[in-house]
Amino acid sequence: MAASEHRVQEVFIELTDTLVADFDIIEYLDRLAARCVEILGVDACGILLVDHHGALNLVAASTEAARLVELTQLQNSEGPCLDAFRTGRPVQGPGLDGPASPWPRFAAAAVAAGYTSVQALPMRLRQTMLGALNLFSVTSGPVSPATVALGQALADTATIGLVHQRALARQEVITEQLQTALNSRVIIEQAKGYLARHHDISVQDAFLALRRHARTTGRLLTVVAADVVHGNLDIAVPPADPSATI
Repeated sequence: MAASEHRVQEVFIELTDTLVADFDIIEYLDRLAARCVEILGVDACGILLVDHHGALNLVAASTEAARLVELTQLQNSEGPCLDAFRTGRPVQGPGLDGPASPWPRFAAAAVAAGYTSVQALPMRLRQTMLGALNLFSVTSGPVSPATVALGQALADTATIGLVHQRALARQEVITEQLQTALNSRVIIEQAKGYLARHHDISVQDAFLALRRHARTTGRLLTVVAADVVHGNLDIAVPPADPSATI
C-alpha cells in the first residue's frame, strides 16, 4: 500500500463528505482519481460514468496521458473499464505490452502512453452500475489482491457518496446528475484547450492553472472554465511547478 493507514482513513472520510451545499461533482471525481493514484500507488487513474442514454463517458483522469487512453477505449468500444462495467467485476490487464491482450487497440494506446498494466474496477451500488475506473501502472504485472480490494472500496465509497449527495437512490436522479457532470466536463476541456494554446503550455498545466484559480478565488471549477471559454476571464499562468498535484 502506498499510503499510511491514517492517510487511508482520511481519504475515506473525504470521499464520504458529499452532503454539502456547494458540492461540485467534477471536483469530486477529479479528487477521486488523484486519491486513487496517491493511496494505491498506481501511476494514473481514469473514471468513466454512464449517461442517461446508457453510454459510458470519460469524466475524470489524473493525467492527460490517461485521458487520451481512456478516449481511445471509448472510441474503439474495447477495454477493461467497459468489461468491468458490463460484468460488475474487477478486470485485470497485467501485461499490455505482451502479444495476447484482449484489447489490442486499447493496449497499443496505453503502451504508447507509457502504461504496461491496468486494473479496472466497477463503480456500483448493489446491482446498479454507475461506471468504472481504470488504474494504470508503468510496470507490468498484476495488482496485488490487497490493492484491488482497497481500490474497490474507494470506488464503492465514492459511488455511495454520489448517491447520498442527492439523498435519493433512484437511477434517473443519479443519471441526471451525472449528465450535468458530462456537460460541465465539455466546458472544462474547452477552457483547458484555450489556455494551452493562448499561453503555449501543456494541457495538463492548463488544467492545473484552472484548478489553482478556482481554489484561490473560491469559485466552482465549472464557473471559472465557462468564464474562460466565453472570454470573460484570462488566467495568469505561472511557470510550471514539477511538484504540483491535482
